[in-house]
Amino acid sequence: MARINDANQAEPNYFSRLYKSNPPWDIGHPQKAFQRLSEELKVNGRMLDVGCGTGENALMFAKLGFDVVGIDYVKYAINDAIDKAKKQGINAEFYVMNALELTNLEQKFDIVIDSGLFHTFSNSERILFRTSLSNVLSIKGTYYMLCFSNIEPPGFGPRRIRKEEIYETFTDNWNVISIKPEIFESTFGDAHSWLAKIQYLGKS
Repeated sequence: MARINDANQAEPNYFSRLYKSNPPWDIGHPQKAFQRLSEELKVNGRMLDVGCGTGENALMFAKLGFDVVGIDYVKYAINDAIDKAKKQGINAEFYVMNALELTNLEQKFDIVIDSGLFHTFSNSERILFRTSLSNVLSIKGTYYMLCFSNIEPPGFGPRRIRKEEIYETFTDNWNVISIKPEIFESTFGDAHSWLAKIQYLGKS
């Protein structure tokens, strides 16, 4: 059953305005990078989709049998995700929530997926996000992050991320297992991206 938790949070005006129309990352199907990932992952444990948008990736994994929760800061997106889950008869949970405050979930997950959230954070927010993730990921749990790559030429779109920035963010109790070239699909076309696989080792 899809559920919503308002959490009394104000929505960022920029993203709210985009979701009232058609944001370029809302492509109507799961990102191909996560479709490929779904072929590799065994259905095992609980999954959190941070910045889930209208839920395409989360719903795909739920269809495959994963126990999935999706969160996003924008209520319009979560309402759409809930509607999709109901129409498709998919059992998934969706909440309006700030990804920097994941401890409010009071749940643990074996897998966290991120499609285009990390590259929206400032340098200081990245550290807050890392701490937030550590509050919900099980020890030896895995974070899969799809973000714009610095290989993508400068111009329209989100901040480009260098591999080094990922390694620099996920230090200490984290292990960056791999960072592979991928594509990020949008209504404006494909963009160069990274798919990072990062394991949480637990608090020292």
